[in-house]
Amino acid sequence: MFEKIKKYIFHHKIEITLLFVILVVAAFFRIYKISEYMTFLGDEGRDAMVAKDILQGNFTLLGPRASAGDFFLGPIYYYMMAPFLFLSNLDPVGPAIMVALFGVATVFLVYYVGLKFFNARAGLVAASLYAISPLVIAYSRSSWNPNVMPFFSILMLYILFIAVKKQSYRLFLLVGFLLGIAMQLHYLSTFLAVIIFFFVLAGDVLLKKDNLIKRYTWHYMEIFVGFIVGISPFLAFEVRHGFPNITTILRFIFEDNAAKGYNIHQSFIGNIWDVFFRLFGRLITKFPPTDQINVGLHTNLQIWFIGTIVLAVVSIFALKYVKEKLKVLLLGLWLFFGILLFGFYKKSIYDYYLGFMFPVPFLLVGGLLNHLSELKKVRWMGIVSGVVFIVLILINLSGNPFRYQGNKQRDQARRIADAVLAQTDGKPFNFALLTKGNSDHVYRYFFEIENRAPVTLLNIIVDPERKSVTDQLMVVCEDQDCHPLGNSLWEVSGFGRAEITGEWYVPFVKIYRLVHYVEPEATPTPKVYNQPHATK
Repeated sequence: MFEKIKKYIFHHKIEITLLFVILVVAAFFRIYKISEYMTFLGDEGRDAMVAKDILQGNFTLLGPRASAGDFFLGPIYYYMMAPFLFLSNLDPVGPAIMVALFGVATVFLVYYVGLKFFNARAGLVAASLYAISPLVIAYSRSSWNPNVMPFFSILMLYILFIAVKKQSYRLFLLVGFLLGIAMQLHYLSTFLAVIIFFFVLAGDVLLKKDNLIKRYTWHYMEIFVGFIVGISPFLAFEVRHGFPNITTILRFIFEDNAAKGYNIHQSFIGNIWDVFFRLFGRLITKFPPTDQINVGLHTNLQIWFIGTIVLAVVSIFALKYVKEKLKVLLLGLWLFFGILLFGFYKKSIYDYYLGFMFPVPFLLVGGLLNHLSELKKVRWMGIVSGVVFIVLILINLSGNPFRYQGNKQRDQARRIADAVLAQTDGKPFNFALLTKGNSDHVYRYFFEIENRAPVTLLNIIVDPERKSVTDQLMVVCEDQDCHPLGNSLWEVSGFGRAEITGEWYVPFVKIYRLVHYVEPEATPTPKVYNQPHATK
C-alpha cells in the first residue's frame, strides 16, 4: 500500500503540493495563538475537570448535559479529551488543540470526498474554502463536544457510501459504530441516523440488487450492532441507573416539545428556509447573521443575499451532471434531510447545530466550480468559475480570525483563580461566583490543578453539623452591579450571615472575602452612685 501511495504522489505532484499548502493554511488558522482565541468558560471548565478526573482513575459513563433538554450525552468526548489534557500537563489548551487537529483532518476529508465524488480540482476547491471559512474556523479552535461533529459526519457517510457500493458487512458495522460515537457528541446525530436509513433503503434499489428484504435486514442489523458497541458506555450507565436519560429523551420528544410549544412563532417552512440559507450564507459567503441585520436597508447586502441564493441553487442543480447517481443520492439525502428535519425543531437553531452538515455546501460548490471550468462549449464559463472562486477566497479571508485581539479567556480565568487563592492565606475556603451567564467550573478547574479546591457547601440535611462551612467565603463578581451580602445564591446564602473583610479588583471582575458575622458584645451600662453631700 505504501508503494501505491508513493506512486500516486509521484504522478500527482502539483495536486499533492496544493493539498499540502491547503492543510498548512488550515492548521495555521486553527492552531496559531490558539490559547489566546480559544473559548474557556464554564462548560469548558466542567469538561476539563471530568477529563482530569479520568486521568486520575475516576472513570465516568455519563457525558455533558444536552442543550436541548434535561438529559445527558454519552462520555466519549471526555475520553477523547483526556490524552490531550495529559500531554499538555493539564493545560486546557491541550483539548482545544485536539479539536483543531480534527478540524485539519476534516479539511483533508473534504478534499478526499470531493476527489472521489467529482475530481481532484473539485476536492481542492472545496478543501480550500473549508480551510478558511471563518465560521468553520471559529468552531475548530475550542474544546467542545459538538465541534468535532463535521469530522465524524463526513467520515461516517463516506464509509456508508462505500459500504452500500461494495455491500461490505464490516463497513456497515463501522458505520453503526461511528454513529454511536456521534450520538454521544450531539443528539442531532439522530438526523444522521435518518440519512443512513434512507440511503441504505434507496441505495440498494439504485444499484438494482436482488433479495432486497434480506439485504435490508442484514444491513440494518449490522449497523445496529455497530451502533450498540459505539454507544455502549452510555447504555451501561442507563442500564445501571434504570434508563433515566432515555426516558427523559422520549418524554422530551413526545410530550415536552409539543406541550411547551417552544418558539411557536417559528414555522416549519421558516426553519427550513433559515437553515438552507445559513448553510451557504454563513459557511460559504460569510453572510452576517440575518437576525442582526436588515437586508432590505442596504443594497450591497441585497446583492450579497441574492448571490448566495443563486450560488446555492446552481450548486445543487449541478448535481444532475454527476454520472454516478449513488453519489448524487448521498449528497442529496445529506442536504435534504439535514435541512428538512430542522423544520420540526421548535427551539432556537444555533450555527453549531449545523456541524453535521458543514462539509455539504463546500462539496457542492466545489463540484459546481469544477463543472463550470470543464464546459468546453462555453469556454468563458471557466473564467466565471475562476472569478467566483477568487471572490469567495477573498470574502472568507476578510473574516480571518486574527483581525481582532484574542479574548485570552483561559489566561484571564487562571489570573482570577490565582488572585482568589492569594487572598485565602492558605486556609480552607468556600467559593461562589455571581454572574449572569458563566459557571464556577471555569475557576474551580484551576483551583483543583493547584490542589486548592474549595470546600463545597452541603445542604443542612446532608451536613447537619455544618462541617462543610469554612471560616471564609471567596466571592467572584463578574456582574458590575454585584452585592454579595444577602445574595440568594446557595453558595452565598448557605454560608450564613456574613460581613465583607476584603475587596480586590482584577480586570473585569471583583473579588470579595466574606467571614461570618459576629454580634458585637453589648457594652454594660455604667452604674450611677449617689454622691455624698459635701461636708460644710
